[in-house]
Amino acid sequence: MSKVKNFFSKNAMLAILLFTMLLFEVLIQGNGKGSLFSPQNLTNLIGQNGYVVILATGMLLCILTGGNIDLAVGSVVILVGAFAGIFIVNMKLDPFISIILCLIIASGLGAWQAFWIAYMNIPPFIVTLAGMLTFRGLALVILGSKNIGPFPDSFKGLFNSSIPSSMVGGDNKGLILLITLLIAAAICTVILALHILSRIQKQRKGYPVDNMFSSLVRPIIVSIVIMLVFWRLGSHNGIPVVLVLIGVVVLIYTYFTQNTIYGRYLYAMGGNEKAARLSGINTKRMMFFAYTNMGFLAGVAALVCVARFNQASTQAGNGYELDAIGSCFIGGASAYGGVGTISGAVIGAIFMGVLNMGMSLLGWDQNIQRVIKGLVLLSAVVFDIISKNRKQTA
Repeated sequence: MSKVKNFFSKNAMLAILLFTMLLFEVLIQGNGKGSLFSPQNLTNLIGQNGYVVILATGMLLCILTGGNIDLAVGSVVILVGAFAGIFIVNMKLDPFISIILCLIIASGLGAWQAFWIAYMNIPPFIVTLAGMLTFRGLALVILGSKNIGPFPDSFKGLFNSSIPSSMVGGDNKGLILLITLLIAAAICTVILALHILSRIQKQRKGYPVDNMFSSLVRPIIVSIVIMLVFWRLGSHNGIPVVLVLIGVVVLIYTYFTQNTIYGRYLYAMGGNEKAARLSGINTKRMMFFAYTNMGFLAGVAALVCVARFNQASTQAGNGYELDAIGSCFIGGASAYGGVGTISGAVIGAIFMGVLNMGMSLLGWDQNIQRVIKGLVLLSAVVFDIISKNRKQTA
């Protein structure tokens, strides 16, 4: 019984996510609104929330440093999107050159904020609040209060196409499904193999590990979910390219936070920044990296957004910072810093996406949706604080 309780305590958010998805599926079908798990809806879920996962990944690194956040990410998205419109639509520059320029600009915006935070010791809340106002104002000046679009197919195809339909043709449904399932099987095999290898390494180093059955439950559940999702995607057009991009981002930053010394530095700063500094960690440099990196990933998210909307919009980026912050906290990041994982942030982002799509399919009023999302975010932070207090008093 204690092992079951321990498993659910470690995977509470994953269990809540699965329960929420099943609940919405029952409600949506019961109201005759189709299915949350239809191939089209799953594809839309990925496309509509790709930017949230990317932003949440960068936001987690900021939060790890001590509960710090970046309020300017939505404004960076609209500003970089405006530059993308100028480069690609107005100036007719090559899409690849334009993408590089946009990412350089985004990194520069992040570095600008990082300088004031890391080296001038101005609180991140103040700096990023100023950035939120400044960058959005600049974007609206550049756009002239008008949207820029449409974007050429050569650019949109980099983010909006699907694999393998773009290679074998969209009419060959059987082959698309087969290739998609083979890709899913390969991903699941890698996940299970990496988990087993990690367990073996921990045993060799003398670290305590769960028994084989308990340790394999989570990767097996994840693998089953991946196979089911890819089966539904394969029934449509295959794997969206944006999902591949998300996968690459998640893998890189998961490895960085869990397997590199600099990733461990971020956790150490969140645990006790003064102790981390006294132990030899260059905390200013790590803070500078976290916010510069946030700018870079906001640039990536901006490119995903303009490709999806097919325009650089004056309304882009509204509330994006709240989606990213909410995803991290819902996914288990601590409001005090030093605690959180990339996988948790991804689960939080998926949860937010499912919540948005489920309530929209049910036709719930936008104001009711805001109330529910606000209460969910508050509940996540309250749960974190209560858990922290219990550990301190134990």
